[in-house]
Amino acid sequence: MKIARVRTLGYDLRYAHGEYVMSGDRRTTSLPSTIVEVETDEGRKGYGETCPLGTTYLPAHAEGARAALRELAPALIGVDPRNLNAVNAALDHALAGHAYAKAALDIACWDLLGQAAHLPVSTLLGGAHTTDFPLYQAIPLGPEDAMVEHVLDHKRAGITRFQLKLGADPHADARRTEAVLDATGDDDLVIADANGGWRLHDATVAARALERHDRLLFEQPCPTLEECLIIRERTTLPMVLDEVVTDVATLLRARPAADAINLKLGRVGGLTKAKLLRDLAQQLGLRLTIEDSWGGDVTTAAVAHLAASTHPDHLLMASFMNDWNLDHCAGHQPRSHAGRGAAPTTPGLGIAVDPTALALIHEH
Repeated sequence: MKIARVRTLGYDLRYAHGEYVMSGDRRTTSLPSTIVEVETDEGRKGYGETCPLGTTYLPAHAEGARAALRELAPALIGVDPRNLNAVNAALDHALAGHAYAKAALDIACWDLLGQAAHLPVSTLLGGAHTTDFPLYQAIPLGPEDAMVEHVLDHKRAGITRFQLKLGADPHADARRTEAVLDATGDDDLVIADANGGWRLHDATVAARALERHDRLLFEQPCPTLEECLIIRERTTLPMVLDEVVTDVATLLRARPAADAINLKLGRVGGLTKAKLLRDLAQQLGLRLTIEDSWGGDVTTAAVAHLAASTHPDHLLMASFMNDWNLDHCAGHQPRSHAGRGAAPTTPGLGIAVDPTALALIHEH
């Protein structure tokens, strides 16, 4: 089996809950997502997706992904997609960095490998540990009452894990967090996520204000790993590290500060490298949130397979981002139910992408 053609396709994902707001006044209502279709000489097609969260969240953006894919796609022609070592070697030889663009191609090859083996991707990732797993919802930064109402809406739908977007004034953020904690119950988990929006002083103030709450996690308070390591010494709040964990070296450096890591497929280069980091994190005793920066049905399917093959003791939560959007390219599959997600059980990613829902960007 050889890769014969790569097509890059696009569509827009409109946020389903109005405006998504993060620290630093980063706002979005719609994001351009990029789908790759990798076709073999046997006519089999695999799909991957990359959808950066705007232009200022990570060193990534939609047009950057599409430009990188123009460089990367020709390097895969003639490569066996089932040989993931060869796939990733070809990608790294063709272009340095740009993991978020490589992720889409890597995921598409996992899809093809699963189809060729007649197995779901979760089996190839080590085997499903569970039939379903908990999902979370991100709550945009805003007034206390709006954040509480957003949480309660999702709680009524079965969600029990809530990631609060913070990183503004630490005193106001503490009040937002405590309002949500007061409105939720003992079975609900709340994550105070600044997305690196505080520097040392403000992160320290926020941590001290929230220290007494035992069902609260503190996520990525500062933009650098060094600052997060210092904050970890100043608080007993369990800490989740996200944006600063990009590879094995940063995971090992982060270990003294991290009780959990947020593992995003696009940030690390796809399922191949995400599996490595997931397995290492489990061996180190860490818990994981599994997701991506953003995405639709294809991203959600890839996340579902990695989450299902993660041991439940180590899986903190996952995100089904296709629930966050109004737009779909695979019939809104996989679909969540009562706050939980499950991986498809048919071969490959297990979804049927509709290319007619997408616009052609370029083809190789």
